[in-house]
Amino acid sequence: MILKRHFLILLAIVTAVPLAALRFSFDTPPGAVLGRQAETRAKLAAEIENSIKTELLNKWYPQVVDKQHGGYTSTYTYDWKPTGPQDKMIVSQARHIWSNAKAAQLYPDVPHYLNSAKHGVAFLRDKMWDKKNGGFYTLVDQQGNVKEETNSSGHAVAAKTAYGNAFAIYGLAAYYQASGDTSALNLAKKTFRWLEEHSHDPIHKGYYQALEKDGKPLKRTSDTPAESTIGYKDQNSSIHLLEAFSELYQVWPDPLVRERLEEMLVLIRDTIVTEKGYLTLYLTPDWKPVSFKDYPEEVIRKNYHLDEVSFGHDIETAYLMLEASHVLGLEHDSKTMQMAKKMADHTIRTGFDQSVGGFYDGGYYFKGKDDITIIRDTKNWWAQAEGLNTLLLMADHFPNDELRYFDLFQKQWDYIDKYIIDHEHGEWYPGGIDKEPKQKTALKAQIWKASYHQFRALANVVQCLRPDAAAPSTPKNLKVRPVKNQLVLQWDKSTDNRNMLGYNLYLDGKRVGFTPLTSFSMPATPELKGKEITIRAVDLQGNKSSFSSALSI
Repeated sequence: MILKRHFLILLAIVTAVPLAALRFSFDTPPGAVLGRQAETRAKLAAEIENSIKTELLNKWYPQVVDKQHGGYTSTYTYDWKPTGPQDKMIVSQARHIWSNAKAAQLYPDVPHYLNSAKHGVAFLRDKMWDKKNGGFYTLVDQQGNVKEETNSSGHAVAAKTAYGNAFAIYGLAAYYQASGDTSALNLAKKTFRWLEEHSHDPIHKGYYQALEKDGKPLKRTSDTPAESTIGYKDQNSSIHLLEAFSELYQVWPDPLVRERLEEMLVLIRDTIVTEKGYLTLYLTPDWKPVSFKDYPEEVIRKNYHLDEVSFGHDIETAYLMLEASHVLGLEHDSKTMQMAKKMADHTIRTGFDQSVGGFYDGGYYFKGKDDITIIRDTKNWWAQAEGLNTLLLMADHFPNDELRYFDLFQKQWDYIDKYIIDHEHGEWYPGGIDKEPKQKTALKAQIWKASYHQFRALANVVQCLRPDAAAPSTPKNLKVRPVKNQLVLQWDKSTDNRNMLGYNLYLDGKRVGFTPLTSFSMPATPELKGKEITIRAVDLQGNKSSFSSALSI
């Protein structure tokens, strides 16, 4: 599942996973549609995977692995020369771990991916985790010394954030899924519990974003600058908490993780998304929208970062909601599917450049105007990646829709290939050069630009363009032996026609764990006596084997 953001358990693989339960309104059987597009899809898959291998992953790794100080270096010029102080932010450090872990699953014959992920985990554990107060710091220097980050106005910002700690969970869970390293999973669990204690709002639900060193949520005061986001809840941290919990729940099916994953899905879908189908960017702690609609246009444009239609986030959220619904096993979840389609359609109709392709950065519904106004017609790189991913997802779910998603998907890929990918130096420009030619010489890497968005999107669509419904072989010879206070389960390795992901473990039919290895340890508690253990193998596209023979404890 690489990419998965679950990798691929890919929501987008319509023919392979239980996600099929979310399909509805198909006018033509999906198999027939895929058949008509088979040659085109095969050609696109080969082209896009070649770009992953020769213009993306190979530019980042292992070059950015900081062998001297740990973690990953952050800042590179347009032609991939290191520059600047190389500060390290929790978000991009964790995203590098995630990318390497998923690359290791997709390309297991390339050994440096898993090694590079392990290298990043050590830096998070040893340098970025606050050993006194818990939680991950937002920013450290290249050596790992904590730095106080300031905004453009010189005001200090949060020492820790829900957003940053969410990505730490995301990367750590992905590394465990690829490696079976339980120390990484335990750190992910520790981070989840730290957020639960400090960031989660038990009254209004959701999570406070900006946190002090001790985890206390920062509140707005009379001295808080108007342009500051301190004290607000927001869509961005919310959708990535959703993403992180989806990743974590796949390897740690804990009841509280499930509860928080469901909570975030419902909050985003039913509260943060507006009636028109776009996200409210910032909200008060009790979920009242922060809006500048009654202000003059010049004030609105000045504060667009607090109140606009962010097309990239909207089309990304369509995917993330469906992914969460799938991970939760919500069969026939038409409500989430309908909202995801509504968000995708709104983005396409109001924020997509119909002439050359590409999604604009921002728009606004000004008071007294029925139609949206594009207030930022630039096209940042990550929104293009997210749009590509969701367009293909919609195409496979709604092949006969009037918006013709597959045609838009091809147009979007053509746009990315022409205006976003640097075919000379590799990787992606920070923005589309049709709007901003200066992006040709802009930084290729910085603390807010890593490989995550573009790799996830391209890997997802390659897997989706090459659907696979073949299940792995059933695990055999399940055995158990006591080791001190643990029960150690062992079994023979399963095989798959493509790539294996690992094994889900079930106790009396309920999923209780995951491992990519052929062994799994669990506490030898009296409650286990008389229960039955079974195992199912799962591959990168989410196909599951039959259950193994049951083993009674």
